[in-house]
Amino acid sequence: MSAVGLTPSSSPSRFRDRRTRVASGLLCLLAVVLGAGIGALSIPPSAQASILAEQLGLSAFATAHDTTQATVLWAIRLPRVGLGLLVGASLSVAGVLLQALFRNPLASPQLIGVSGGAALAAGSVIALLPAAFTVGPWGAVILPLGAFSGAVAVSLLTLRIGSPGGVPDVVPLLLAGVAINALTGAGLGLLVFVADDAQLRSITFWSLGSLSAATWPLVAVLAVAATGVVAFAWHHRKALDLLLLGAEDAGHLGVPVAKLQRRIVAVTALAVGAAVAFTGIIGFVGLVVPHLCRLWAGPAHHRLVPLSAMVGGALLVVADTTARTVVAPAELPLGVLTTLLGAPFFLLLLMRARRSA
Repeated sequence: MSAVGLTPSSSPSRFRDRRTRVASGLLCLLAVVLGAGIGALSIPPSAQASILAEQLGLSAFATAHDTTQATVLWAIRLPRVGLGLLVGASLSVAGVLLQALFRNPLASPQLIGVSGGAALAAGSVIALLPAAFTVGPWGAVILPLGAFSGAVAVSLLTLRIGSPGGVPDVVPLLLAGVAINALTGAGLGLLVFVADDAQLRSITFWSLGSLSAATWPLVAVLAVAATGVVAFAWHHRKALDLLLLGAEDAGHLGVPVAKLQRRIVAVTALAVGAAVAFTGIIGFVGLVVPHLCRLWAGPAHHRLVPLSAMVGGALLVVADTTARTVVAPAELPLGVLTTLLGAPFFLLLLMRARRSA
């Protein structure tokens, strides 16, 4: 009797999962086609398919296409689209992890100081080590390496301060993140004060966020970080569900809470640090996307993790396409655009939470 009773409920659940995966996959595909095709040089989907077939060695399936289109698509558009997918997925899944850690849908990667640490370190490199950009082959990686190191260092500091007795506690973690964010903001303000005009432009450009530095090697590096955070979240999907019940209840149900909390902070720092190191600060993606996906597919992490990764990637690709075309030939800073979209949504969440209280 119990087995019969389970069948009707499990079948709709499987259908819902399949429908969600298909819908989010189509959304990603549409974002890729739009991002690769829209710009000063239009590249229709048929030309995109032909160019990809040729690049993959499937010349039999390639049709006639313009060589300029092929160069633009393969060397400029597709690396940028790939970077957008990976950064969006990293930020979104990091948001999922932190919202489970804090048991709060308003938590985001910026909450524990990752972005602030990256910004302070990047600003320090630009303002205090200007000669480093011209020193041999390492000049091109000094800034992202510094930003990544700053993100990881600040996150570890937040974890240490927010772990009295070596055990992470949500409230001290939150308070430590707020205080350290304020300190990194003040430090960045001092760097802006002492920087010259050229350095000030560099700090401002980096802090506003952009995918313009996209290259295939960079996409490969970010693919490792994005795969790692998504795989971590997927592996711990059941533990994340239990963590929403509270640390004490999750511990009684067999979840190693303290270890999982430390790993969440560490993985989030690594993934978000890698993303912002190369693209600058892109705000509100880690806040908005998980909440939207939770409204769409519910709180279960076996749906929420892959859905957030795909929707986050698609959203950032669409936002980047808009940023580089809406004021062409100039480019609107991507971080400005995501903040303009995300901040009103954040306020709506606050008002909704206040009405339901």
